[in-house]
Amino acid sequence: MKKLLVLSFFIPFLSKAQFTISNNSTTSLVELRAGTWPLDLQRIIKNTDTCYVLEFRDQQVTTDVNMATLRFGDIGQLRWFEKGLTTLKSTGSNGETLNYKAYTLKRVDVKSDKDPKKSVIWYLVTTNDGPVTNFQQSEADKMIAAIKTL
Repeated sequence: MKKLLVLSFFIPFLSKAQFTISNNSTTSLVELRAGTWPLDLQRIIKNTDTCYVLEFRDQQVTTDVNMATLRFGDIGQLRWFEKGLTTLKSTGSNGETLNYKAYTLKRVDVKSDKDPKKSVIWYLVTTNDGPVTNFQQSEADKMIAAIKTL
């Protein structure tokens, strides 16, 4: 009888440890590209923590699909990314690089095939652990606008 009483006392604690309710939410802030080379800026909310992620397909691996993420720990880090894009757009020149703790952001001006006098602005994001993605100025403008609304 004592064993049943002791067992009934520990059952609620054991069952609570087995099942936990978590409040997770992933929201796409702006999906810049879909399909073969996706590029998506997301907000991830876990319990009381919110982080932001730039999810993309690694451009170095063309034979397989290697999805990578660049994680921004909070809104402040995401705003630094936005300020970097804005700075490179307005005052940057071809080949200029901004180095951050977890990634580098580089501006590349590519000559247009149709009009050699015009150049198209591309940005390269390289994470410190290797994956690389690129996007054009129009996609960067959409990211800047999405980040400013936060």
